[in-house]
Amino acid sequence: MPVLALVLAASLTPAPPAASTPRTLRLDYFHTGAASEELFSLDGLALEGAWPGPLDGTLDDSNLGKYSFEVIDRGSNRVLYSRGFASIYGEWETTPEASQRRRSFHESLRFPLPPAPVQVVVKKRGRGNAFEQVWSVLVDPADPALDRAGPPSNAKLWAVMKNGEPRDKVDLLLLGDGYTAAEMEKWHRDARRLADLLFATSPFKERKSDFNVWAVDSPSEESGVARPSDNVHRRSALRAAYDAFGSERYLLAFDNKRLREIASPAPYEFIEIVANDRKYGGGGIHNLYATVAADSAWAAYLLVHEFGHHFAGLADEYYTSEVAYGPAPTARPEPWEPNVTADPKAGRWKDLVTAQTPLPTPWEKEPFEEGQRAFQARRRQIRAEHRPEDEMDALFREELARSTKLLASGPQAGKVGAFEGAMYEAKGYYRPQADCIMFTRDQVGFCAVCRRAIERVIGLYARPAGAGR
Repeated sequence: MPVLALVLAASLTPAPPAASTPRTLRLDYFHTGAASEELFSLDGLALEGAWPGPLDGTLDDSNLGKYSFEVIDRGSNRVLYSRGFASIYGEWETTPEASQRRRSFHESLRFPLPPAPVQVVVKKRGRGNAFEQVWSVLVDPADPALDRAGPPSNAKLWAVMKNGEPRDKVDLLLLGDGYTAAEMEKWHRDARRLADLLFATSPFKERKSDFNVWAVDSPSEESGVARPSDNVHRRSALRAAYDAFGSERYLLAFDNKRLREIASPAPYEFIEIVANDRKYGGGGIHNLYATVAADSAWAAYLLVHEFGHHFAGLADEYYTSEVAYGPAPTARPEPWEPNVTADPKAGRWKDLVTAQTPLPTPWEKEPFEEGQRAFQARRRQIRAEHRPEDEMDALFREELARSTKLLASGPQAGKVGAFEGAMYEAKGYYRPQADCIMFTRDQVGFCAVCRRAIERVIGLYARPAGAGR
């Protein structure tokens, strides 16, 4: 059996020597559709550097993601690799625009280079939340059209924090956007500062040694990133921009091909895009990337909250802020995200609920919502009048002080239960605890259910020294 075949059989047999680590194959495609249709088309194949992941963790059993994909050996029909993921398209199709026009989004799947032809099958959650096939494409590693040039040789890759070989660690890549060549020192300071902020939060704090953090220098022509609603436009390296889907704080990078080519020199499983901007903003999509405004007064919160989406597929637990998505169906489906549920008895995290905790769990819901209505009205006014960012920061500090005190005052504060109000809906969805960084900007950090979800993903990638080779 060829050496590479042994590598891809690692989930069933002892891992081969590190010297046989395969290259990374990237499959680029276009995801097109509207509310009534969904289409996929192949763009191309490209080789990147050495595969960064463990060779004994090729199959994903997390059940996370709106989509998933499998790499299936054509000869044996065996699944060689699988991962769940979410996408910009998957979010866009829930917006009003999707019922009015068709759009295309560029996406990528990355997996170990197979030794022989494989079938790549993309699935999407359908009825009952089960994954159903929506696209299938043959990938032949001998295809002459496969781009074998590899990453650019002049890229500046550097280690923000290295604790071991990529195959044994969770590999996080930081990409700066809106930093000019003259601002590279600021970019390096920001990268180190934000890494420190992430690993000051549990459970990342306790699992710091299981991570590597890498960075690629990507100078931009202009300083800062685009803010269309403020009439600010920039030719930044990654083309990150605020106002995604009409939400003024939602910061995304839509040019996936550009992003992947800039990232290609690095070993990575997760990406954090660091925007050189002051305006409150960020975003996070599971197994795609997270974004953060480096100079926001709320950078620590934005970084950790949005990375929770990207890393562990955590849902937003808040429900009083304006969002770009349409309302949930009347019949509440059970979400795939691990920290929310449609079950008022909290069956999916029942093992963390004490016998004395009532289900559903009462909390200070009415006074919280009353306060939020007033704060949201003031927030809209500040944005509509384009007032200074300092005024928004002051409003957020005022809001935080009130919500922290209120959510810590109830008899069920700090306990795991089923607290109604989550996923942008006041009724029908429940979160695990009264407060969590996925619910408010509070410094309480992640709740117990979110921490467990994060730990599970860390275990999918990190290995003790010498394992997974």
